[in-house]
Amino acid sequence: MRLINTKTLQLEYFLGEAPAYAILSHTWGPEEVSYAEMRDGTGQEKQGYQKIVKCCQIAADEGYSYAWIDTCTIDKSSSAELSEAINSMFQWYKKSAVCYAYLEDYDEADPSSLDKSRWFTRGWTLQELIAPSTVRFYSGEWKEFGTRKSLVKNIYKITKIDEDVLLTGSSFLYEKSIAKRMSWASTRQTTKPEDTAYCLLGIFDCTLPLLYGEGLAKAFIRLQENIIQASRDQSIFAW
Repeated sequence: MRLINTKTLQLEYFLGEAPAYAILSHTWGPEEVSYAEMRDGTGQEKQGYQKIVKCCQIAADEGYSYAWIDTCTIDKSSSAELSEAINSMFQWYKKSAVCYAYLEDYDEADPSSLDKSRWFTRGWTLQELIAPSTVRFYSGEWKEFGTRKSLVKNIYKITKIDEDVLLTGSSFLYEKSIAKRMSWASTRQTTKPEDTAYCLLGIFDCTLPLLYGEGLAKAFIRLQENIIQASRDQSIFAW
């Protein structure tokens, strides 16, 4: 697992058990810093660099020496590394000491903007909301405005995710029916069509080889087949 040193902003790689780390959940913008740029010490002029700086600053202030951010810690030019990362991502979020959910479009002066936040519409942020033990929410100005527990009523209203799951993280996740878990993802979107299936691997405790270019239909069929092999829950056939 590759982590960012929160003091030096250098990438460090860990085999086996990683040290305690904070993790970022966010929506991607047009100017994100890539792994190659982070490795080479470039990309500081990009808008996304400020997310890295702020995340690491908060983590360091809280005593965490490391942070993980998807944009710059995964070498996406390596299909093997990308596949390993996507299949491991749910566990990485689950094992994090804390997750900072950055809602760039949320304005504290307008509480109703929470319901409209793009963060709640993206496929990948579903597992990022559920998997960690602790999720703290930050506004576009990087001001903390609540936690998954303190905002449970609001989040349930937006996502329809059961409150016991929101209160405990993934503890009760796998007790929920396949159909119910599918329903949580039904209105969410991803940039790549195949990611509509791949972003659900952790939600259903599955692993799949990634085949970008296969299209959504084939990717979703492979996901369904994997779920059917591992579960007797017939509610999957509703999808």
